[in-house]
Amino acid sequence: MADKRIYNFSAGPSMLPEQVLTTASEQMLNYKGSGMSVMEMSHRSSAYDQIIKDTQQRLRDLLQIPDNYKVLFLQGGASTQFAAIPMNLLRKGNADYILTGHFAKKAYEEATKYGSIHVAASSESDQFAYIPKQEQLDLNPDADYVYLCNNNTIYGTEWNYVPETNGVPIVADMSSDILSRPIDVSKYGLIFAGAQKNMGIAGVTVVIVREGLLGSTLPGTPTMLNYKTMADKDSMYNTPPTYAIYILGLVLEWIEQQGGVAAMKERNEKKAKLLYDYLDNSTFYQAAAAKEDRSLMNVTFRTPSKELDALFVSESIKAGMSNLKGHRAVGGIRASIYNAMPIEGVEHLVAFMRAFEETNGGK
Repeated sequence: MADKRIYNFSAGPSMLPEQVLTTASEQMLNYKGSGMSVMEMSHRSSAYDQIIKDTQQRLRDLLQIPDNYKVLFLQGGASTQFAAIPMNLLRKGNADYILTGHFAKKAYEEATKYGSIHVAASSESDQFAYIPKQEQLDLNPDADYVYLCNNNTIYGTEWNYVPETNGVPIVADMSSDILSRPIDVSKYGLIFAGAQKNMGIAGVTVVIVREGLLGSTLPGTPTMLNYKTMADKDSMYNTPPTYAIYILGLVLEWIEQQGGVAAMKERNEKKAKLLYDYLDNSTFYQAAAAKEDRSLMNVTFRTPSKELDALFVSESIKAGMSNLKGHRAVGGIRASIYNAMPIEGVEHLVAFMRAFEETNGGK
């Protein structure tokens, strides 16, 4: 890695591939001979039109998005979609929500403002330590959609199956694991993701939505939250988050060069295995999530005490790492190892964990 750069284990905004940062730096003052930065560029210019079109096509190619899905680049963060989804998709007035973490619960609470929202399953009583199995889902066959959060950054769990909903569209928040492994987009009605965890920088939210779900918004839906309006205008109803889309395009190009999402899956499984194997063979550390539902992106664990957790975090900073403190809601330690985290970063973390255990194991 470049001099003075650290291993950033932040859950988001997270680290970017160094190649992306280098390219953005080289193009900062003069993008491809335009004489200006992308930050200064009109979103209506031919140069920027090519950027946004190339970015959308790269995303379509990497995820093999079917032609009957629209790709939208929106603002307001993923949390804005908690309201936009029911506003756009509640036709009969009811939906099922599966609560597996903090953000799924927030989405549920927001949706209750717009219709009759049913909790189809929840792991909250067990501190969101697991993903409910298919047989635990109490699904309504007449629901407008079924909502889930694919990866739970705070608790370190991830869906390893796509639930059977008998034709009811699945809406999935993939903010923290999109592009980390291949997915079958056709199994979902809508996928959304804030970019700042695994796709780029804060400022752009990607929505991938089946065309048949467009055009039936609730009365009073703001124009800016109407998917059909944004789809009809190719995400250009107003000025889009131009620089964030540009960075997203650079990240997608980097993923292509690494071998695509299949290569990302192999890379991420290798990183996660290295860390989980060490945790499972340690009597000092304790992994937080159920083994069969562990996330490839966010690894959560604890030492024997809160005091040692705090010491671990402070000592890790001195060892060239950052953002290993667990979320304030649960404490402990969290290592986010998204696509951009190199295997060397996880090796460095495991070596530090081993030394920390040897020094503090008797305390």
